[in-house]
Parts: sequence; C-alpha cells; structure tokens
Amino acid sequence: QVQLVESGGGLVQAGGSLRLSCAGSGRTFSAYAMGWFRQAPGKEREFVATIATSGRNTIYADSVKGRFTISRDNAKNTAYLQMNSLKPEDTAVYVCAARLTSYSESIFHNVNDYGNWGQGTQVTVSS
Repeated sequence: QVQLVESGGGLVQAGGSLRLSCAGSGRTFSAYAMGWFRQAPGKEREFVATIATSGRNTIYADSVKGRFTISRDNAKNTAYLQMNSLKPEDTAVYVCAARLTSYSESIFHNVNDYGNWGQGTQVTVSS
C-alpha cells in the first residue's frame, strides 16, 4: 500500500493555471500507475488523467485534453497535474490515486481500478 497526499489546490480565476501535487510514501512509488480524478458536490467521481509507471503512457478525459498535463517524478515519489486554461466547470475536489502494476506501461482510467486514494484537494475556478 502507498499513502498519498495531495496539495496545490485553491482558488483561481478562469483562464488561469494551477499545479497539483500528489506525494506518495510507503511502498515503492515507481511500481504504481497514477491517476487523477475529480468530484463535484452531488456528482460522482470522474476520471481526469492517468499516467503509467514509466511516465510515458498517458490518457486524458476529453473535457481536459489539451489543457491539463499529468506527469510524475519517480525520484521524488510525486505525481503532478498541471492545469491550464481553467474553466469554472473544472471546479471540484481533485483526488489522486495509485494502482500497483508489474508492467511499466500499464494505465488505468476507471475508479475501480485504483485501491489507494489521497484525501483530495479543492480546486475552485471563478468566472
């Protein structure tokens, strides 16, 4: 099991940028594919982005493609979500998740694929 702690959330104006961080500890971070999800009040958790353990293979939700970038630094045990051109509809609690995998290019974009979750960080985009 890996413990995850998100940071970097806050209030930002529409069109602005924000970078979220997800720091992992416990088991070897490099053995986990990472994902970012978000959940607004009254809505179910939705997929945002995922990245393989290698850091090369990524998938994005259509709603954020071209605006968000997921990355990771295994040496720092940290995954990131760079969010640019933010829109009010991006407002949500953003949560990072980890999935243990034995293959460096495996990626996962379903909530049920992940067994380790952070506490979440609030992102609010004002218009």
